[in-house]
Amino acid sequence: MSKHLDAIVVGSGPNGLAAAIYLQQKGLSTAIYEQADEVGGATRSGELTLPGFIHDLGSAIHPLGMASPFFKTLPLDEYGLEWVYPDIPFAHPFADGTSVAAYQDIDQTARQLGRDQEVYFDMMSWLTENWADLEEDILSPLNIPNHPIKMARFGMSALLPVTTFSKLFFKEEKTRAFFYGAAAHSTLPLTKLASASFGLVLHGVAHKYGWPFPRGGAKNIAESLAAYYRSLGGIIFRDSLIEYIEELPRAQAYLFDLTPKQLLKIKGTNMGEDYRKRLENYKYGKGVFKIDWALSEPIPFLSEECRKAGTIHFGYSTKEMENSARRGAKGYVSPDPYVLLAQHTIFDSSRAPKGQHTAWAYCHVPNGDETDMTPFIEAQIEKAAPGFKDIILARNAQTTSQMEAWNPNLVGGDINGGLQDISQLFTRPVASFSPYNTPNKQVYICSSSTPPGGGVHGMCGYNAAVKAYSDHFK
Repeated sequence: MSKHLDAIVVGSGPNGLAAAIYLQQKGLSTAIYEQADEVGGATRSGELTLPGFIHDLGSAIHPLGMASPFFKTLPLDEYGLEWVYPDIPFAHPFADGTSVAAYQDIDQTARQLGRDQEVYFDMMSWLTENWADLEEDILSPLNIPNHPIKMARFGMSALLPVTTFSKLFFKEEKTRAFFYGAAAHSTLPLTKLASASFGLVLHGVAHKYGWPFPRGGAKNIAESLAAYYRSLGGIIFRDSLIEYIEELPRAQAYLFDLTPKQLLKIKGTNMGEDYRKRLENYKYGKGVFKIDWALSEPIPFLSEECRKAGTIHFGYSTKEMENSARRGAKGYVSPDPYVLLAQHTIFDSSRAPKGQHTAWAYCHVPNGDETDMTPFIEAQIEKAAPGFKDIILARNAQTTSQMEAWNPNLVGGDINGGLQDISQLFTRPVASFSPYNTPNKQVYICSSSTPPGGGVHGMCGYNAAVKAYSDHFK
């Protein structure tokens, strides 16, 4: 291999792969260096419980993967990626055995919402009809929007706290809880500014695209990206932990798919003491406690809608979810945690032995917390699916430290690359006209610690690569 390349990417999560693909498409010579023995970052799969049961080791449902403006331009289907679409993108069960389902059809969804039917239908119809004009601005760093009037309309609602937004627009408790369920993906307290944006985006994407996942495991997103990258002439080096930048070949640009904590450990980056101090002050968000189960049969939900949904949000009232989010932000776990669950094998039988199933779930906990949340998570599921515990064949639970040991970018179990509150939503990792640049003109950050933040969409890597290409090669 040449001792000089145009650009090098360190880290092969979806963002690192996206950055490398963009630059390779431009005709540059590039390479990826990955510290693990396989590509993907937190987008990997494997056997965690019993032989033949395939579990997603990190991310599991990928609404923004299908919706990604960059990924949509790539021929990933030719490299092994097949999207599976659950009958219902997500559902929210309640203690009375009922549920509210987010169908891809907006009208079908709205008809469940009583007095909120009309306002929900109008809100989501406008959002999906204008999504093509909004998505690049939503998934880009802070800048002058391409469609300022539409973006202003979206922003007026998106910047509200979830609690305020829900009281302002919805009358029904179940509608509010239904919206909370998507918004709480942010890990923020639901009283925080901009927390409504997560609910709007995830509801909008559910109606526009659905919430799909890859057949055979999340690893197929990363592996299809890697295969396409190699087809362009790109090179990937696995088992390559970089501790000094001098260990890499010479290049005009180095792009790091790392959070600030990992980047600060690499010697020779020459980013200056002031910038390093700003990175040291970067805030990480809540962690997750994750469980994977091997099951003897499908989860016995009381609600038919939950039995047909790919993702389930557990939070039996708005107050319960507010308490769960607030306690986590104050450093305490909740005995009634907000839980996210994915059930892949209802729609993808390749992931388990015939007639058997998997389930994947996590709850939010304080960053670095080591509490075993297994009994609390399983109790939440049992309320909506009596008999769930009886069908468990095996389980694998992971604390925040175990998540970080598996993937060092998951600092304290934070799966979003850092706190995504109003102070770091667009100005991550530091406030800058170009958050991907560092004081060293050759060094860039392309991880989820840059805008637009967490999610399997590759847009952090794509945006960073566009900037690097403009700075050095255009």
